[in-house]
Amino acid sequence: MNWIILLSIGLRLFGVGYSVLLLSRSRDRRFGFLTLLLSFMTLRQILTVQTASTGLEELPGLIVSVLAILTVYYLAEYVEGEEAIKTQLQTANDRLRGYRKAIEHAGHAIFLTDPDGTIEYANPAVESVTGYEPDEVLGENPRLWQSGTHDEEFYADLWEQIESGSVWEGELTNRRKSGELCWVDTTIAPITDDGEVERYVAVERDVTERKEREIRIEDQNERLTLLNNTNGVLRDVNRELVAASTRDEIERAVCEQFVRADLFDAAWIGNRGLVDGTISPRAWAGTDVDTLDDHIERLCASTPTPVETALDSQEPVFTTTESDLLETTAKTQSVVVPLAYRGAEYGVLVVETSDTEAFDLIKHDIFAELGRTVADAISAVESKQTLASDSVTELEFQLNAIDDPLATLAAELDCTVAVEQIVGDGDGDRIQYVTVTGTTPETVTAYAAEADHISSVQHVYTHDDCALFRLMIDDRSIVATLAQYGASVESFSISGTDGGQLVAQVSSSNDIRTVVDALQTTYDDLTLVAQRERERDVQTEAAFRKQLASTLTDRQREAAQTAYFSGFFDWPREHSGEEVASMMDISQTTFTQHLRAAEKKLFSELFDETMPNRLDRPL
Repeated sequence: MNWIILLSIGLRLFGVGYSVLLLSRSRDRRFGFLTLLLSFMTLRQILTVQTASTGLEELPGLIVSVLAILTVYYLAEYVEGEEAIKTQLQTANDRLRGYRKAIEHAGHAIFLTDPDGTIEYANPAVESVTGYEPDEVLGENPRLWQSGTHDEEFYADLWEQIESGSVWEGELTNRRKSGELCWVDTTIAPITDDGEVERYVAVERDVTERKEREIRIEDQNERLTLLNNTNGVLRDVNRELVAASTRDEIERAVCEQFVRADLFDAAWIGNRGLVDGTISPRAWAGTDVDTLDDHIERLCASTPTPVETALDSQEPVFTTTESDLLETTAKTQSVVVPLAYRGAEYGVLVVETSDTEAFDLIKHDIFAELGRTVADAISAVESKQTLASDSVTELEFQLNAIDDPLATLAAELDCTVAVEQIVGDGDGDRIQYVTVTGTTPETVTAYAAEADHISSVQHVYTHDDCALFRLMIDDRSIVATLAQYGASVESFSISGTDGGQLVAQVSSSNDIRTVVDALQTTYDDLTLVAQRERERDVQTEAAFRKQLASTLTDRQREAAQTAYFSGFFDWPREHSGEEVASMMDISQTTFTQHLRAAEKKLFSELFDETMPNRLDRPL
């Protein structure tokens, strides 16, 4: 047998084994095909080995055998490289899927655009920023939510920067789908290839809340700056308002600061009378009371008077009078500034000067802002005095068909309504807890839901024939009116059309007449029937603790203390009620009864002053 044939057969058998080995490792069908091919080639050569005449005739077969083995080898190298590429592609795809998930779940709006600005991709957060769903913005241009705040030059500069390959960062004012303005902190970056921009990626973060806070702060700062920088007088007045602790100090300081300036000659503050509208001066500077009365008479000679116009319009009134107040026959320039805060009227500030151009140096808005600032300061000190004062004046009013939401409710449903507690909701509004007797809770809820000045109603509970409700009532409430003047409600009840009673407390240092006048002006058929001076009981913390401890039984105190120290009131709880009960060697039901009894007694100590005993329910 020729050695060439044997070598060829051996090579082909080796190729078959090599291919089978690679097939078992890679499971690649191409090795299966080569195995089959080499097997048939080997079989053919074995079958023809006896008929071959010379070895030289099988030389091409030997070459084919070598080429077949090389084919298997290079295919193995190719498959190995292919597997490596697949692994790299899989890794890259996994990474891209991770990036996509990160983008999809990002809290910022992210979108891609082509070089012309057409949106090709938008993540779900785009809806929270623009109001548009991602599918709605695909194929659109970001011009879709432009607000018109920025001019063409602004956008031209933006495009010039990003087209040059640079990143643009800044703040944009856009308009949401709903029409609301929003502010977004924006970063736009070009995606380039060999210096050519292929796409743009934009990341937008909604900063509307922060911007609105900044605008409010800026607006407040601008008003304060306007007040403080217009002239030294107003700056001094503002400083004195901060330092003053009573209404008399505020009014006296305001008048004195105006007179200290060379620009003004006299200043005074007066109240408008309830019955005949006459002006009663409270504080003045630059004049004496006799000449002041003469000038008030001249100032109020016209109809309507500048004081009435200023208070009714809530705007400063500039006027000219002829008076000898300043010991001259020249005309006197005056500005009448209303002192009003959230509907509460604290009189007028009148500033006078013989300089005909004095008021031209101060903007109209400055005096309007000054009036609100002075009224705000008066309201603040009176409210503070009412809350902190140990000596209060108690005012009792008889109510008859007053225009108040609760009075209207009582009249419409022919029931009795009583205010039990008043609390703030954190946003400046007041929530009133009221009890209603003489009708059903369903009737009250249905009525309040449709009432004009009741924005919210919840039925808390019913005990016997008395139902407790949580109401949110607007500024038309007599409770809100009293609060504007620094007064607090001690009790307020009204029955059907029969009328009712209101008891309010005001710090004895506050202007009681202003409060009474305000109520009687705002509400018809309201009569002051009593005015009493009272001293508030002051209870120390130690006394309160002792009083509370005395109301608890030993078991109730033990249940409360064990629950507290074991973390029962924490969140999440460190120990459950069952575990705390086990510590005390009692059942969970008994523990719960003791704990709830202790809690009710604590809350009773806190709220019984404003929640009468008729609301108590058995444990």
